[in-house]
Amino acid sequence: MSIWISIIVAGIINYLSRLGSVLLIKPERLNESTKKILGYVPSAVFPAIIFPAVFLNETNAIVHINDPKIIGFIVAIIIGYITKNIITTIISGLISYWIVIFIF
Repeated sequence: MSIWISIIVAGIINYLSRLGSVLLIKPERLNESTKKILGYVPSAVFPAIIFPAVFLNETNAIVHINDPKIIGFIVAIIIGYITKNIITTIISGLISYWIVIFIF
């Protein structure tokens, strides 16, 4: 039971810390250069989350080029560049990953 209490307390602290920044920062008070810089935050955070999951294995060693994750990643990058559609990109990357795993 104590693990659940820890999880709930961590969730509440996480929620309150995020809520505080949302309530305290009013977008209309930010100048245009700050808004422009903050617009790049998702683009900077997304690769920091995705790249370790793709390029590192369970022991934090760099994976080989023939790893199914790399192949799915490359297919997703190409499809994403062509279609500019996030759903199509995700689905194509997952399907190519599964094909490499289950067929080859």
